Amino acid sequence: MSRHYDVEAIRRQFPVTERMLYLDSAHQTPLATSVRDALIAFYREGSETAGPKPVWLDRVEAVRGRLAKLLNAAPAEIAFTKNTSEGMNIAANALPLVAGDNVLLVEGDHPNNAYAFLNLRRKGVEVRFVPMTGETARAEMFAPHIDARTRAISLSHVTFHAGHRFDIAAIGALCRQNELYFVVDAMQSVGVVPIDAAASGANLIGAGCHKGLLVPQGLGILYCRAGQDELQPAYMAMSSLAHPPADYIARADNMALRPGAGRFEIGNLNLPDIHALDASLSLIESVGTPAIEAHLHDLGDRLIERLDGLGVGLVGPRARADRSPHIYVLDLPVEPWHAFLSSRQVRVSPERDGIRVSFGLFNTIDDVDRFARILTEHGTLPARASAAA
Repeated sequence: MSRHYDVEAIRRQFPVTERMLYLDSAHQTPLATSVRDALIAFYREGSETAGPKPVWLDRVEAVRGRLAKLLNAAPAEIAFTKNTSEGMNIAANALPLVAGDNVLLVEGDHPNNAYAFLNLRRKGVEVRFVPMTGETARAEMFAPHIDARTRAISLSHVTFHAGHRFDIAAIGALCRQNELYFVVDAMQSVGVVPIDAAASGANLIGAGCHKGLLVPQGLGILYCRAGQDELQPAYMAMSSLAHPPADYIARADNMALRPGAGRFEIGNLNLPDIHALDASLSLIESVGTPAIEAHLHDLGDRLIERLDGLGVGLVGPRARADRSPHIYVLDLPVEPWHAFLSSRQVRVSPERDGIRVSFGLFNTIDDVDRFARILTEHGTLPARASAAA
């Protein structure tokens, strides 16, 4: 049961829950039946009608509008990419950085955010890693590292390795005060945590769609705040232009870019996944991101309660204000625990500091209790574990 929505009805759309205890949505969410059906319908349409591309492209714009609404953005502020890594690389190369400038990143954050900026060292841009200590991830941690040559801060909204949740509105305010660009990797938060792009102060927000947005890998989104004409794409094609040549002849006097995020789109889009995203957005909207967040926080509270009873530590924040609602890393050694849980048909991820449990909108309190009971079967937990289970 859930206090926030009919989780059992949602769960019926995820057949994987009948075969395993799936606690790995921060890695990849399983396919919902409605999303699967949308993919099948797309391929059937392509097979039977030889691909009605104008119709498909009209649908792309409709999905762009739905994404914009989800993020409190304008449709022109949304571009489609391949994944988060491409979005972060687009962002890093779009910023008007020159030799001697520096960018602040979070130490231990996802490497595909870091490498996008580390690659700029070849242009003389300095990357500074800001250490994160304890359970909190606050705006104040960046202030001592800002100097006259700092130009940007880039970070994950939610950290993949322990579920720290940054207050991006506060960090966005810090960036405005210091005239810095602000880049956000929302891979682990979009679809799970409400995101208000306008209020965040972010210049660019990138994410993939195969986690909280429930579609297969190969599709990403990039928010680019309106009015940032100084942000230039590192590469371009006809689709990047404000006026693509109707005769398909490139001309040096026709290189004006599309306004907004569209300047960063290049070539054909992942049409199957975009059509699948249309179905997944219907599923997400039927519940509401605030309700998803609240339900997952309830699951996290229950998990922490059960872990405390079993004597199992939690790596990362415990307080709701500081943690992601869905990512929890258990202080258990990857070996033998990952293999043991796999043998019990429990899907989790090995993480740098332990075993990562991550919930999806289909998980239930019963899933948490079942997971706690399975932990006691290993036989290496403290003696009080049996009574707590």
